[in-house]
Amino acid sequence: MTAFLMLLCSAGWADPTIETPRSQVLVVVGAEGADEYGQQFRQWATRWNDAAKRGHAEFTLIGFDAAGKTDDRDLLKQRLSEAAGSRDPARAQAEPLWLILIGHGTFDGKVARFNLRGPDVSAGELAEWLKPVERPIAIINCTSSSGPFLNELSGPNRVVIAATKSGHEYNFARFGDYLSAAISDPKADLDKDEQTSLLEAFLLASSRVNEFYASEGRLMTEHALLDDNGDKLGTPADWFQGIRATNSAKNGAAVDGTRAARLHLVHSPREEQLSATHRARRDELEAELAELRQRKSQLAEDEYLQQIEPLLVELARLYETAAKSETR
Repeated sequence: MTAFLMLLCSAGWADPTIETPRSQVLVVVGAEGADEYGQQFRQWATRWNDAAKRGHAEFTLIGFDAAGKTDDRDLLKQRLSEAAGSRDPARAQAEPLWLILIGHGTFDGKVARFNLRGPDVSAGELAEWLKPVERPIAIINCTSSSGPFLNELSGPNRVVIAATKSGHEYNFARFGDYLSAAISDPKADLDKDEQTSLLEAFLLASSRVNEFYASEGRLMTEHALLDDNGDKLGTPADWFQGIRATNSAKNGAAVDGTRAARLHLVHSPREEQLSATHRARRDELEAELAELRQRKSQLAEDEYLQQIEPLLVELARLYETAAKSETR
């Protein structure tokens, strides 16, 4: 335990030699409940710390340090307030906030809660604390009964993942184990761009959850969902072919997965060449491409090609410009 705390707590930020970290990773570990769970939660948190280091991201851990004057609930609120206060329009695209909740959850039929040491935090309370945060956010709730958090936290410029599809899936959730392993696993790289996106990690983790229950001959008690279009519905992994959702979203909203596919914690060498400005424009182009591909069946072939060509050309030139800048 001592070595673990020295690694994750006393070191503070993941890599002080990096002047402008790309993102911030805030891992919150809740009440263990039993020693066997505590050991697993420590392993999951360690994986996130390792991934943050590889991605030159800031890393903060709540939940394993000695109890102090401030309980974990207030400490989480404080950290999120700091994240909101540090917003800068010039850094908004370059530095997303990753919030990972590890532990157990409960649902009383109306309110879902994340179980912390001391007072718990409800989905509604967390939604209020996150309102001032304008930067891109990835919120990943790895607990049982986490489905209602997706409904409460879904919104613009956010990726929200819940380990369960509802509050009534209350058994211990294993999704967090597989996701923490997948976030920097090259095997998850479906589009072969030499980096693992949050969407790809979600898909691999969901697949491994399925494999676990099948191998054990047990009925699945957890079904993870991903929402990144703000419609509060979420999409399961089996709705995807590769990294594209096969179903259309309701009310004409963009399908889930587009934003999560652009979010990476550990970047490839090619991605490292991109400045914040290049990355922001690249994301805009890829969003336009995704929307155009979604409308392909509604367009004549010539019209589709006429619209997609300039986007692809600009995207290629963007990478070419970034590569030339790197070699100067």
